[in-house]
Amino acid sequence: MRIVITEFISLDGVVQAPGGQGEDNDGGFAHGGWTQPFFDPEVVGGSFTEALEKADALLYGRRTWQNMAAAWPERAGDPFADRMNALPKYVVSDSLRDDELTWNNTTRIDGAKAVARIRELRDGVGVNGGGGGGGGDLVVMGSPTLARTLLSEGLVDELRLMIMPVLLGGGKSIFPQDGGLHALELVSTAISPAGVHVCAYRPTAKA
Repeated sequence: MRIVITEFISLDGVVQAPGGQGEDNDGGFAHGGWTQPFFDPEVVGGSFTEALEKADALLYGRRTWQNMAAAWPERAGDPFADRMNALPKYVVSDSLRDDELTWNNTTRIDGAKAVARIRELRDGVGVNGGGGGGGGDLVVMGSPTLARTLLSEGLVDELRLMIMPVLLGGGKSIFPQDGGLHALELVSTAISPAGVHVCAYRPTAKA
C-alpha cells in the first residue's frame, strides 16, 4: 500500500481546524473553518474524490477520527460518504476504548506501536485483520501529529496539499522540525478558480 497524506494547508503552512469553528481550538486557534471560502467541488472536491477512489483504507489520529466519526455516518446516501463509511479505518490512539470505535470498520492502533504497525500496513501485512492489502492507498486526512510523524519516519509515498491563498498567523503544521532533509518532486498540479493550488508531491529517489 502507498501512504498518501492529503491536507488543506494555508500559505504559512497551517493545517489546524480547516472544517469549522470548535474543531480544534488548541493554542487559542480562532480561525476554524478557514477553508470554506476557497472550496469548490470540481478542483478541491475532486482531489478528495480521487484520493478516496484509490484508497484501500483510511488512517487517522484520534482527534481527526473523532471529528470524522461524528459527521460522516449521518451523511449515508451520498456516494462520497458511503465510501468513507465503508472503507476500513485505522485510528492511532492510546486513549480510545474499543467500545468507543462506533464508526464502522475502525481498528485502533496503540500509539506506542504506531510506527511499526503502519510499516506493516504499508507492506500489506494484516490489513484490517486480513492477510494483506489490495495494493491501493492508505490515505491520511488531517491528523497533523500523525502526518508529521509519518513524514519524519520516511513513510509517506505521496503528499497531496491543497494550498489555499490565506495566512493564518500560526497553528498546527504537518512538517517535521527534526533537522532532516526530505526532498520531494512535484508530480501534478491543478489550480482552482479561487486560487487553490492542488499539488501532489512524491519523495525523490535516494541516490
